[in-house]
Amino acid sequence: MNPIRNKNIILGVTGSIAAYKAADLASKLAQTGAKVECILTAAATKFIHPITFQSVTGQRAYTESDLWGTDAHVLHIGLAQKANLLVIAPASANTLAKLAHGIADNLLTVTALALRSGETPTPLLLAPAMDAGMYAHPATQENIRILEQRESFFIGPEEGHLASGLVAKGRMSEPGTILDKIRFILSRGQSLQGKHFIVTAGGTQEDIDPVRYITNRSSGKQGYALAQAALDVGADVTLISGPTHLTPPTGVKFVAIRSAVEIEQAVLSACRSADALLMAAAVADFRPANPSNQKIKKEKEAPYLELERTSDILTSINSYRQQTGFPKIVAGFAAETQDLLKNAQIKLKTKGLDLIIANDVSATDAGFGVDNNRVTLLWADGKKEEMPLSSKFEIAEIIIEKLAEILKISASN
Repeated sequence: MNPIRNKNIILGVTGSIAAYKAADLASKLAQTGAKVECILTAAATKFIHPITFQSVTGQRAYTESDLWGTDAHVLHIGLAQKANLLVIAPASANTLAKLAHGIADNLLTVTALALRSGETPTPLLLAPAMDAGMYAHPATQENIRILEQRESFFIGPEEGHLASGLVAKGRMSEPGTILDKIRFILSRGQSLQGKHFIVTAGGTQEDIDPVRYITNRSSGKQGYALAQAALDVGADVTLISGPTHLTPPTGVKFVAIRSAVEIEQAVLSACRSADALLMAAAVADFRPANPSNQKIKKEKEAPYLELERTSDILTSINSYRQQTGFPKIVAGFAAETQDLLKNAQIKLKTKGLDLIIANDVSATDAGFGVDNNRVTLLWADGKKEEMPLSSKFEIAEIIIEKLAEILKISASN
């Protein structure tokens, strides 16, 4: 489950032209299932009206006048006590300075002060937005350093077109990027906290010459979904990926590879203390035996291409595991076009896997290049579980949930 769902999030909005982006962020958070209450500073209301936030969240949007209302002596305490996260986006230079030095002269800053005073402080995420000179000023940089020392989270600012007309660093991060950061922050401390998952994804590229290579149809979507699902329940995730058009989930340790040799080296290096390895990458079985250093010129007859086998990574992992005990769990994928379960069972036994996920990649509605999959889980103990056509993320969530149960059982034995 997305860790944002059912969480209480306070969205603070300060005086910046980027305040219009905050309305989009509030809407995205509400659509994800969070309860979002907004606090606008007096300066923020000069740029955007509180009704905008109430309309997209269905919740109260507070302003300075609420600080002096009938609930003034408890409002900020009540907001702080129930919050799972305070996000200030945009965060102006003025507000950063107040937060760094404990100045609580408006509803937002007094709520932030109450938020950070408990035994287990609720996290604070800041998305700065200001002109380049203001951001680069030593005072602002010192304030950021102070807040980082207090374990506040920052995202951005980005380089881009600013309200002053300059193109420089100071632009607030986009709402989608901030949403991904929020998702990662709220995932920490979940059931897989302290566990290390390695996920491989995408296809490999085996060079023929400097401009041509052999590859396959893997999009990387299932592997990236597995990485996100593991993050969502608190795991530390290393994502080892071949070339794709996908953006790595926020919070992963990302390792980019191209070839079968590179992915084997990366996996073996990461496995030294791994709790689980999920080999979702489609690694080439063959590569050109003698790749050319120069582009092969077009001739009347096509050149002969001799292939050789790549090394078997799962066999190498099985050998490493027998020596070290890591990874504790190894799951592989069997992408087949015929004799699906028979071929998957053979791979499960010969590679020493705990689990193999078998999928028919000849199907037009599932497998390579699409958002859905239809798989069968085959376990080393003989158990078989068929999963109907579902989104790749739904399948990833179920797989991670089942692996989490195994790790929990292993830890208690």
